[in-house]
Amino acid sequence: METMQTEQTKTSFSSELFRIMRSNVQTYTILVALIGIWLIFFFTTGGTYLAPQNVSNLFRQMSVTAFLAAGMVLVIVTGNIDLSVGKMAGFVSVVVAYLQARVWYNYLPDQPFLAAALSVAAGLGVGALFGAIQGYIIAYLNVPSFIVTLAGQFLFNGLILLVTEGKTIPANQPWFADIAQGYVPILWGWILAAVAIAFLFWNMFRSRQNKQKHGFELSNIYIDLLITGFAALIILIYVYNVNNYKGIQNPVLLLAVTSMIMLYVSNNTRFGRYSYAIGGNRDAARLSGINIRAMTFKIFVLMGFLCGVAGIVLASYVGYGTIAAGGGYELDAIASCILGGTSTLGGIGTIPGAMAGALIIASLSTGLQMMNVAPAWQYVVKAIVLVLAVLADVYFKKNR
Repeated sequence: METMQTEQTKTSFSSELFRIMRSNVQTYTILVALIGIWLIFFFTTGGTYLAPQNVSNLFRQMSVTAFLAAGMVLVIVTGNIDLSVGKMAGFVSVVVAYLQARVWYNYLPDQPFLAAALSVAAGLGVGALFGAIQGYIIAYLNVPSFIVTLAGQFLFNGLILLVTEGKTIPANQPWFADIAQGYVPILWGWILAAVAIAFLFWNMFRSRQNKQKHGFELSNIYIDLLITGFAALIILIYVYNVNNYKGIQNPVLLLAVTSMIMLYVSNNTRFGRYSYAIGGNRDAARLSGINIRAMTFKIFVLMGFLCGVAGIVLASYVGYGTIAAGGGYELDAIASCILGGTSTLGGIGTIPGAMAGALIIASLSTGLQMMNVAPAWQYVVKAIVLVLAVLADVYFKKNR
């Protein structure tokens, strides 16, 4: 009798695991593609590609794109687009560089921490403000997001030239430079890894509890444990790797915190669920009482705030505010979301998927540069990968 029950449990587990893998085949395809990219560059560079120092640089380089992608997921999920995020982040970067070099340097020469804190606050405020302006025009004046954000891209490009006056502004002052160039002490890196893993398991059990509370069917507990355990293993491998160099990079830590917050917001709050409902069926969402205009406005304010974060990290990482700041980041952010499984048709997309997409973009760029591939061919490879991702999205959605 016990043998039969054991066999039934095994059969149930394997069948449900197969069902989950089949329903999330696009997500697992992304992971396989990422691992494949790493293995190809690992062998073609003689193992240098996955050396601790290079892994550290890889994750640092992806951070700016990943911040933008984290907000872009909800923008695309609701059926909108934001073409201004790259230049908005670039504008924030030159604003904080200007404040550091030409304002606080004169008024707060002996208080670098306060100067850095005020610059960060100003950068976040500028990003949220312009996000609110664009969100208001899109949500309440009914102007398509494509037009508004394209105009925003032109606007920020002009503002960057006005602020910089065609010159490079230094942003490498003490404290501020550590935002993107500093490292977490090794011991604290392990402590933070433990906290992140605890959050993953807490979020898993909370999600199961909420599903049970509202009468949704629960997946096999062992499958959820397996998936969460795999994510925990990835965190441990990453921390072990970078701790063999200098430790976790500050921007990666900030990105991890941002990702966890966005993951919680998108999966466990009314704001997140309403966003997916709007993208899934706009008319049904409106008839069910969701204030679509208010939601759209809030999403663009959030996007602007994350542009502020990305701009601060960009200025700190580069060490300068330049006239070319933020160029091309909007395309990388959109590509990251699409590569990560965010549907161009709306209603589908995840924060972890966007992070994986940003990592794929950064992995391709870093690997091709290490192989001394000409920049022209780097663009060609990215274009092919992006088109394949869109074709996969259309294929999987059609089958569903």
